[in-house]
Amino acid sequence: MAREQYIVGLDIGTQTIRVVQGKVEDSGKINIIGASSVPAIGLRRGVIVDIDEAVSSISAVLERAERMTGVPIRSANIAVGGNHIACIDSKGVIAVSRADGEISESDVIRVIDASQAISIPPNREVIHVIPKTFTLDGQSGIKDPLGMTGIRLEVETILIHGATPFLKNLQKAILQAGLEIDQLVLSPVAASQAVLSKRQKELGVALVDLGAGTTSLAIYEESNLLHTAIIPVGSQHITNDIAIGLRCTIDTAEKVKLMFGGASPKLMDKNAEVDLSKIDPEEIERIPQTVVGEIIEARLEEIFDMVSRELKRIDRDGKLPAGIVLTGGGAALPGVVEYAKHRFRLPVS
Repeated sequence: MAREQYIVGLDIGTQTIRVVQGKVEDSGKINIIGASSVPAIGLRRGVIVDIDEAVSSISAVLERAERMTGVPIRSANIAVGGNHIACIDSKGVIAVSRADGEISESDVIRVIDASQAISIPPNREVIHVIPKTFTLDGQSGIKDPLGMTGIRLEVETILIHGATPFLKNLQKAILQAGLEIDQLVLSPVAASQAVLSKRQKELGVALVDLGAGTTSLAIYEESNLLHTAIIPVGSQHITNDIAIGLRCTIDTAEKVKLMFGGASPKLMDKNAEVDLSKIDPEEIERIPQTVVGEIIEARLEEIFDMVSRELKRIDRDGKLPAGIVLTGGGAALPGVVEYAKHRFRLPVS
């Protein structure tokens, strides 16, 4: 009898740590058998700032998942975030090894490895080498050269790298929690595998993951990853703005955001009021709901301006036919899709 195979994904976010457990069926499909989440402690903007607290949070989420499924978790695929992540374009060139010129799998691996031979600072570590397109004897635009015939094989890749100290601390916390690492995967790349269709990636699409501490971005065109970036502003900053604007506690501000928040004051009832005493008995103020909308809109405008700047860097601002796909906790904000359509002048979902 074949041994049952399980796949586990662990996402260590600024506000929440989540784990998802899947069972691989005989057909190759993954059936989700369990998921759990706990509040993240010891993290800031997707980076570990207290290793002991982070270890106890990771251990707690794994324990919950194991209790739910009855299947022990020994290893996992880890989603990596944080604004220390950066990407650069690179190229690799090799001579095809076989005498008959047929390209083998080892040639493809060699040319991708050759694209890594570029100078990056010593305190940086490559997380992914993602091939964009291959060129064989001058013929460009090849997606998969395996089995083709030629002499000179070239590849254009995107190298995603992160700060070694941050990555080492993440790996250390995971290992201390008793978990082996299958692979590190950049968060927006993992999210795009889950939510973007083949057609969207072919036409041109940007995935914008509105997290708590950071906003992650992955841009695809012709099925290739064009660009990725992590912006150090997220929906936690909206909560902080509400706390300052309404002069209330962070907990009260978070509840105000969830219960009365919206992406723009134009989408709110002008006569509606927020009674803070119903959320926190120590508060006495009543505030027009549109004031909450104005605070949220100001911070959203800043986040979307930063996303637009990244799109302009690769000349894709307003030029993605499949538009923008919003994910993450911040995407649940009422009216955020309509507001994003207005800001980006693109289809948004």
